[in-house]
Amino acid sequence: MLKLSKTKTIVTSGKRKTAVARATLKVGSGKIKINSVPLNLYEPKIYRLRIEEPLILSEDAREKVDIAVTVRGGGSMGQADASRTAIAKALVQHLPKLKSVFTEYDRHLLVADVRLKESAKPNKHGSARSKKQKSYR
Repeated sequence: MLKLSKTKTIVTSGKRKTAVARATLKVGSGKIKINSVPLNLYEPKIYRLRIEEPLILSEDAREKVDIAVTVRGGGSMGQADASRTAIAKALVQHLPKLKSVFTEYDRHLLVADVRLKESAKPNKHGSARSKKQKSYR
């Protein structure tokens, strides 16, 4: 088991669409902040619950570490998914035994989801695939 000293920090990143999150994990008392906002005040609730998933799965480590996440870009859900990936990666570096737990629960906790929106094509009215409508009259 990897022991984290009082001065050592773990920095990881997570991505989803165009959102990028950086998580910093330190030994502490269980404070978790997303963009300087405590996790229990993060709104909407569905995004907070999504971010809490890796913390719930690793309840023994939750009270022993402080995690600060900085997330930029993308939308609310993309930021939530990027944050949960960054937090999960940091927890796995702190406690390697969590890797199998996270992988069994949801692989996207540790592996970034690389799908992006399909780019729009010319003469398609801003859509990726739909064509101009023709009226033969």
